[in-house]
Amino acid sequence: MTDPMYRTILLFDIEQYGARDDVEQAFLRRLLYEIADATLLAAGAEEGAGLRADRGDSVMELIDIGVSVPALLKILLTETPALLHSKNRLLAASARMRLRIVLSSGYVAIDELDGWVGSDLNHAVRLLNSDSLRDALKQRDDDSVLCVSDGIYQGVARHNHLGIRRDDFHRVTVPTKEGPTVAWLHGVPGVEESEDPSPTAPGTSAGSAGTVPNETRIGRDQYGVSGGIVHGGLNFGAGPAGRGDRS
Repeated sequence: MTDPMYRTILLFDIEQYGARDDVEQAFLRRLLYEIADATLLAAGAEEGAGLRADRGDSVMELIDIGVSVPALLKILLTETPALLHSKNRLLAASARMRLRIVLSSGYVAIDELDGWVGSDLNHAVRLLNSDSLRDALKQRDDDSVLCVSDGIYQGVARHNHLGIRRDDFHRVTVPTKEGPTVAWLHGVPGVEESEDPSPTAPGTSAGSAGTVPNETRIGRDQYGVSGGIVHGGLNFGAGPAGRGDRS
C-alpha cells in the first residue's frame, strides 16, 4: 500500500441512476464524465493532476494539492451547474441528469488492489450518501446540489473568496457510527430543513457542543465504498459500468 497522500476529494453521484435502463445509464455515464472533466479543466487541473475511481453511477476524483481549492469551489458553484443545465435543457425530462456533489480533502492511500483507503475518503462518501444531500436535491428544482466538508468550509468557503459567499452555505450534521459529522450545504435550506437561531463562533468543528444557525440534523447513517477502479489522468472516455447502484 502507498503512503497516504493529502488530496482534494471531489465526488459526483447521479440521482435515480438505478431507475434508468441500460441505454439511459450508458448515456448518463458519458455525460457524467464530460461534466467531471470540464470541471477539473476549468479549475486549472492539467492531465495527470489526479486519479479517478469509477463507481458506475458516480466518479471519485483525487486531485493533487497543486490545484487551487478556491478556484475549484468557484467552478463547482458557477460553471459546473451552468454546463449541466445547458446539457439537460436539450434533453427530454426523463433523460436529464441530476447530481449530488461533495468537495472534501484528506489523506488517502492506494492499496495493492488499486483500492482507495482512508477515513477522510470514507467521510466524504458518507456525506455523498447522506439523507441531507439526497433530500436537498429532491426539494430543489436545480440540476445539482453541492456539499462541502467542514474543513473546506472553514479553510476556504467562509473567507468569502471572489465568487464564493459564505452566507450561501448552511451547516448540516450527519450522524455516523463514529459520531456526528459536520458539513455545509450550498443553497437555501429546503422546507424540511430546520433552523436554529442560537449563535456559534466561526471555526466550530465536527462533533463540537452547541448549535449554530441554519443547522440540519439527519436521522440515518449511510456508508459508501472507499475502493474503486483507479485511472490516471483527467481525460477519460466512459469506462465499464459499475456493479451496483447507490442512488
